[in-house]
Amino acid sequence: MRSLLTTALTLAVAALLAAPPASAGEPTEQLKTQVDRVLKLLDDPALKDKPKDKRVAVRKIAEDIFDFGETAKRSLGRHWAARTQAERDEFVKLFGDLLERSYISKIELYGGEKIQYLNDKVEGDQASVMSKLLTKTNTEVPIEYRMLKKGDRWLVYDVIIEGVSLVSNYRTQFNKIIQTSSYAELVKKMKSRQEEMGSATEAGRRV
Repeated sequence: MRSLLTTALTLAVAALLAAPPASAGEPTEQLKTQVDRVLKLLDDPALKDKPKDKRVAVRKIAEDIFDFGETAKRSLGRHWAARTQAERDEFVKLFGDLLERSYISKIELYGGEKIQYLNDKVEGDQASVMSKLLTKTNTEVPIEYRMLKKGDRWLVYDVIIEGVSLVSNYRTQFNKIIQTSSYAELVKKMKSRQEEMGSATEAGRRV
């Protein structure tokens, strides 16, 4: 599951690095604008030997692309309603950190794959942006971004790769843990995972 999600979000981030079609709507244009900021960041020589500063900067831009709160809420599904505000705030923070550590940092794996934006569809405050990625083996991978409009911004809350939803994958995992154990156990597992990745990151910096 982790391998699938890593591949999914890496491809999703890669797809964001493509130029939008001439007829692109506002959702696609906003995505492209934010990703241009990421490209400049990755090419910034001042951050070349500062992985921690680069990670913080990428996370900041990611918050202008992804709606971590909405993704967390939809991933928790029906269990969200039973949570207190304090629990919701804690969950969103944990979820956002895990997403960033596991997947968003993989943006540097982008290897110049060819991407084509197909179209975007807007219905009220919701939108979907369709694209396809051509891998180095000439395989086409369809990628859809589900977005919500918050104020004057369009933010991604789900990424669907070849019909597989990032949110649905998490919802299945979270629901299983809560049903077989408890919500407290889910939070415990998330915190444990957070600590494991934090330790791994520190160890990598010392190598």
